[in-house]
Formats: sequence, C-alpha cells, structure tokens
Amino acid sequence: MWLVATPIGAARDITLRALDILAGADMLAAEDTRTLRHLMEIHGIALAGRPLLAVHDHNEAAVAPRILGALAAGKSVAYASEAGTPLVSDPGFVLARAAAAAGHPVHAAPGASAVLAALSVAGLPTDRFLFAGFPPASGGERRRFLAGLAQVAATVVLYESPRRVARLLGELAADFGADRPAALCRELTKRHEEVIRGTLATVSVALEGREIKGEVVLVIDRAPPRAASPESIQAALEEALKSMSVKDAVSFVAQDLGVTRKLVYRMALDREG
Repeated sequence: MWLVATPIGAARDITLRALDILAGADMLAAEDTRTLRHLMEIHGIALAGRPLLAVHDHNEAAVAPRILGALAAGKSVAYASEAGTPLVSDPGFVLARAAAAAGHPVHAAPGASAVLAALSVAGLPTDRFLFAGFPPASGGERRRFLAGLAQVAATVVLYESPRRVARLLGELAADFGADRPAALCRELTKRHEEVIRGTLATVSVALEGREIKGEVVLVIDRAPPRAASPESIQAALEEALKSMSVKDAVSFVAQDLGVTRKLVYRMALDREG
C-alpha cells in the first residue's frame, strides 16, 4: 500500500513518483475523492474504471477491511490525503496500521506537508520541533493542552482554524510569554501566501481588524532555558559521573542545563577536592 502526499496548494507540487503511483495503482483511496479526481485530471491521469474509495475520519475503520482484502489479493492500493501527507493531522493511521499488522508492505510517497513548509519559512530553529496539531476547541482541555506546551524545549508547530487564530495568539501570549518569537503562516504555496514573523504579541497586533481566511500554521520558538541553580547543577553532575568520565559528564551537564562548561568543570574540580 502506498501513502501518497498531495499538494497543499499549487497542483504542480506533486512529485513525479506520486503521479506514477496514482497512474499504476489497482485501487485508489482518498480522503476526498473529488479532490483526487481533479488532481488526476490536471495531470492527465485517467481513473479508467479503477475503484476509488472515500476514506476519511468517519469511515476509515469500516472501509479498511475492503482495502485489506484488495492487498491480500495482490492488488496495489494508493491512499491520498485531500492535501498534504497522510496521517499528519489527516486520516490514514487506522488504514496504515491495519495493513502493517496484516503483513502488507506500507510505503510512503513523500511530498508536500504544511508542517515542513511552515518550518522552512518561519525563520525559527528547526533542529528540534514538535508538531502538536490542532488544539482542542475550547474549555479546560484546551487550557491544559496549551499550558503543557509552554516549556517544551523545541519549536512548536500548531494548526488552527482561521476563526480561532486571533484567540489562540492571545492564549499563547499568556502561557508562553508575549515576547516569544513566532510566525503565522497562511495559505502556504497558494496565491495569497502570507508569513507574519515577530513575537506572539506583534503577530497578534498584525491580525487586529482583519478577517483571516485559509489554512493557518503557527510556529512558536522553543522555551528559553531555565536558570539552573547551583544545587541542580551539582545534582546533575553527580548523576552523570556515575556513568561518564569527568570530561563527558561536564559537557553533558553544561549542554543539558544551558550553563557554561567552565562553571561545571569548576564544580567537578571542587568535588574532587
């Protein structure tokens, strides 16, 4: 089974390999069959009487047995999201897990992803990031969700409805700090693509009085390192020295706690007396 990434905007962003897979698969499945049909028409790929199944959040478990049956019969199946990469805030997980559990090969035909596109243009660190998807719509679950991300030591990527994005920026400013760097990425790869960079406060101000439309990805910088107390440094050093040399322990603790190597080395020397 093939998991096929499809464009998030510009139709030409689909890969040549993905087109080959869509042209050659015995069965096609899609989050939105109309969108996949249109994409195939743009690129001159005929359905040619092949089955095309709708597989979305509401029917994925029910449709999976039919697709597994096709795979068991030796048929090739390609599944495509409406836009972007299957399983990434899109259906496909139930289907992919069921296929793998049944012993069928599961392959990715990678391509467009709003997460990676936003990280590319946001101007924020990308060496470590957390994709957290859509926040809960409201209530205590939403508050707990956002509070739990405030101290993550990685760039955070969120999706949000354009109707709630102004509210989300205010909530993040309260939980993360109004001066946390962020970028709001809207309609990526589409005609009206827009990236607003700044702090959570300044991005929020930039949206005031505007009606936001389209797909929105919000990228927020990682939490700043917490100030480490001498006691916490000493405790971390003692723990590291149980399994590391002095040199390695000093480097590890300095990097882990965001303090200077010189400071940790001095504490290691004092420890040895």
